[in-house]
Parts: sequence; C-alpha cells; structure tokens
Amino acid sequence: MEGCVFCGIANHEIPSTVVYEDDQVIAFRDLEPVAKTHVLVVPKEHYANLIDDVPADTLAAMANAVKRVAEADGIEGSGFRVIANTGDDAGQTVHHLHWHVLGGEPLGAGLLPEGR
Repeated sequence: MEGCVFCGIANHEIPSTVVYEDDQVIAFRDLEPVAKTHVLVVPKEHYANLIDDVPADTLAAMANAVKRVAEADGIEGSGFRVIANTGDDAGQTVHHLHWHVLGGEPLGAGLLPEGR
C-alpha cells in the first residue's frame, strides 16, 4: 500500500534491522523498544489489522517468525509476550498488521516491563 511504512520496510525500501525474513513475513527491531527484545513481525502483503481477512497461511508464517525471533534472541525458554494492537483505540499507530514480540527481561503482569 502506497505510503505505508511497513510496506516500505517489507519491500526493503526503508532500512531496518532484520531479525528474520521469509517469502511471507519480515521481522525487524522496533526503533523505540519497550523491552530488551522488541521485534515487529509484519506480513509482506498489506493487511490493515488482525481482522482484515488475513489468510491462515500468513498467520502461520507470522507464528513461525515469532518462534524464529524468540530463538534468535534466546528468549524461547525464559518467556516472551506477543501483542497485536487492532485499531486506533488499541493504540495501533501503523495500520498494517504487525505483532510485537517483547522479552529479554521480566515483563510482569502488565503490558510493559516492570518499572516502565
């Protein structure tokens, strides 16, 4: 989609620090991390959000990318959080489906790491 920053990253038009990539998804480090690990998992095809009729194979590719990110950052055993903001009221600022993978430190019961 024209003007979408995540489409630009997925198409390698905008630089990013890529953690994982395959033919359907790209995972890259967030520029404003809220945890030691803060990686965004984004489908290369544009979908506005999680309820935008996303094909099952795309969601499966995103889940696989989460696993690869956790392995790459060594957080698969200690635990991590996956968040999908859907819509303005949820705080979705880029209207391209993406999952936040947070970890690398104790996150506590809230949505952000303890003390933040």
